[in-house]
Order: sequence, then C-alpha cells, then structure tokens
Amino acid sequence: MRKMLKSQGVPEAQIDQALLMINKNPDLFKKIADEIQIKTSAGGDKMAVTMEVMKKYESELKAIK
Repeated sequence: MRKMLKSQGVPEAQIDQALLMINKNPDLFKKIADEIQIKTSAGGDKMAVTMEVMKKYESELKAIK
C-alpha cells in the first residue's frame, strides 16, 4: 500500500496518516472499498463514486482521527 501511494506522488506524511486510519478500522475501509467496487462495476465514474461513498461515511472517517 505504501509503495503504491508513494508511486502516485502522495507525500510520506499523508501515507502514514492514511495507513494509521486504515489500521484503526480496517472493516470500515473494506466496506468502503467494496461499495466503490460495486458502483464502478455498474458503470459509475470511479472518481464520482469514490467521492459519493466517502461522503456517505464522512462521520465515521472523522471519528477515526
């Protein structure tokens, strides 16, 4: 995961923060990823779907920090 994010130009501090959040609640991130996958498989735009799903789980994501 770290290698993939780094190759996309994500700063090291943001990578650390993202991995920390994922490790604190892996089930939430699994649920988010599954929902994004289902909606993009149905023909949704990946960026639009990702934003929609992340907004749906915004309160849970804020609670992790």
